[in-house]
Amino acid sequence: MNKNKIAKTLIDLRGVKTREEVANSLCISISALQMYENGQRIPKDEIKIKIADYYQLTVQEIFFE
Repeated sequence: MNKNKIAKTLIDLRGVKTREEVANSLCISISALQMYENGQRIPKDEIKIKIADYYQLTVQEIFFE
């Protein structure tokens, strides 16, 4: 898993939405989302599933391609 590639993908998917809006929808903290988008952390599996569901993609498409 490439943290920087995942970070870019998450930023691209968020688009014009605010971090606060996405974090609230995912029931995670804004700081957690920020760390994922900055490439500082990779989300745990259960958060990966929430993110994939939110963007209507698969975990594979977001985190492993």
